[in-house]
Amino acid sequence: MPAVVTVIVPGFDVAAFAEEALDSLRAQTFTEWVAVLVDDASTDGTGEIFDAAASSDPRFIVVHHDVRLGLGAARNTALALVDTPFVGFLDADDRLTPHALERLVGAVVDSGSDFAVGAYVRLRPDADGGYTSGVVQPWVTAATDPARRSTTLHDHPDAAGNIVAWSKVSRTDLWRRADLRFPVGKAYEDQIVAQQMYTRARSFDVIPDVVVEWRERADGSSITQQKAALPVLRDYLEALSGGIAVLEDAGHQRAIAARVHLILAMDVPPLVEIARTHPDDEYRRELGAFARDLASRASDLELTAPAATALSAARLW
Repeated sequence: MPAVVTVIVPGFDVAAFAEEALDSLRAQTFTEWVAVLVDDASTDGTGEIFDAAASSDPRFIVVHHDVRLGLGAARNTALALVDTPFVGFLDADDRLTPHALERLVGAVVDSGSDFAVGAYVRLRPDADGGYTSGVVQPWVTAATDPARRSTTLHDHPDAAGNIVAWSKVSRTDLWRRADLRFPVGKAYEDQIVAQQMYTRARSFDVIPDVVVEWRERADGSSITQQKAALPVLRDYLEALSGGIAVLEDAGHQRAIAARVHLILAMDVPPLVEIARTHPDDEYRRELGAFARDLASRASDLELTAPAATALSAARLW
C-alpha cells in the first residue's frame, strides 16, 4: 500500500535519543507512512542509527549532510523529497504518541482542511535518570482544545500560540502552493513558518490529543535551554517579531492580540530574569528594545495589563 504521509526527522548529535524517536514511528497505529531521516553531519552515532533503521525497514529514507547546515536547512532538504499527499515533522530527540498520525491525518482527510494541529507535552529529566512526560500547558490547551474542524484564525485566534513544526500534519500541496520553507541558519525557525501556515491555509483543524512528547534534555543542550546566549536571544526575538509581522500582513488583529498577550505572559518573564544578571549589557539592551515594541503593540491593542508588564521590563534598561 503506498504511503500517505511523509514524516521529516532531522537530527544532529542525538544518538542518545534517536532510537526512541524512530521507535515512536514504528509504533504508529497509522502505518502508511514514510520517514525522511536527515543526518545533519552528526559527529556521534546518529547517522549510523538512521542507516540501521533504513536497512531494516524500507519506510525509512536517509539523507546525510556533509557539513552541518542547521535544523531549518535539514527540514528543507527533506521537503524537496516529499511525494506523499501529507507531510509532518518529528525532531529526532522527541517522540510521537502512538495515535498521532492516525488522528492528525484522519482529521485532515475528514475535513478537507490544509492541516491539523494537536497538543504536545514536555519530556523532562526525572530523578531516576530518565524522562517523564508532563501535562498539557494552558497555552497549548487554548490552541487545541476543544476540537475544531475547518476553522481559521478569524474564528480561532488562540491557535496562533501553537508555533512548533512537529505538532502538525499538513497537505503537501500547502507547502507548494504557499511557497513555504524554513529559514536557514536561525534558531526558532518554525515560529514564522507556523504563522504563515495559519494565514495561508484555507482552513485548519485542531485536536486536543497529545501528539508529541517534546524533550527537554538533561544536559541543557536543547536550543530552548540556551536563551542566555546572545545569538540565541537574537534569533528568538527575531522569530517572535517575525511571527507577529506575518499576522499583521494578513490583517489578523485578534490573533496578534492573542500572540502579544502570550509572549508577554510566557516568553518575556524568563528572559527578564536572565537579563538581570547577564554579563553582557547588549543582552539587556536588545531585550529592552523588544519589550518597548511589545508595550507599544499591547497599548495599541488596548491590552492594559500586558502593556504594563512590557513597560516594566523595558524600563529596566
